[in-house]
Amino acid sequence: MDSATLALLLAGAAAGGFINGLAGFGTALFALGFWLQAMPPAEAVALAATLSVLSGVQGVWVVRHAVVPRRLAQFLLPAFVGLPIGVALLQIVDSTALKVLVGVLLLTYGGWLSLREIPRMTVQSPWWDRLVGFLGGVLGGMAGLSGALPMLWCVLRAWPKAQTRAVLQPFNVAVLAIAVLGYALLGELDRSFAIKLLIALPITLISAQCGIALFARLSDARYTRLLVVLMLLSGVSLLWRAGAGRLSG
Repeated sequence: MDSATLALLLAGAAAGGFINGLAGFGTALFALGFWLQAMPPAEAVALAATLSVLSGVQGVWVVRHAVVPRRLAQFLLPAFVGLPIGVALLQIVDSTALKVLVGVLLLTYGGWLSLREIPRMTVQSPWWDRLVGFLGGVLGGMAGLSGALPMLWCVLRAWPKAQTRAVLQPFNVAVLAIAVLGYALLGELDRSFAIKLLIALPITLISAQCGIALFARLSDARYTRLLVVLMLLSGVSLLWRAGAGRLSG
């Protein structure tokens, strides 16, 4: 591994770990910009998913007191049903076009929320929670976008920041853990991957702790605004990656 690759690997690990610690997700959003310059896309995505799971465990522990098992199950159990459906649909649907569609949705929705006071829903909505979880699982299986719709939905909920994170982070950790298992079964986690993981993991974990420390200082309102900003950045990132994929293709 040359010095340039090492620098990009460490920079992505630091950026991805920090945002995961701060927001409870987003490792790939900040890490892939570095890693796609230094390694094949499949390896970069697998590394981002693995580190998101490993660093995400710290974040789940931080908000363990805020986890409402019944609420989390309403999102997570339908996602497990949606995942294999998404994998099956991957053979039919153009994943690049799907990324463009989700990117436009995130930009439009995030832009709308950034220009106004965020509406807050206080009523119980278990069936909508289940639908969002199911569709998150489908999108996760099709294009690795499991967190997009839960993020959109949770922004509207009148939950304290810890309760919001107590849905988003365990959801993403569980779904991405299944994805990592799939990568392993497909033989994506080879020796090169293992070396990069061992180098990046300590930086990711330390950076995640820095993000968690900053999360503790955020008010509920500022955390919600952070999610809106990440929504916009996610939309831009998806459109950029989709465009780059089409050009390279």
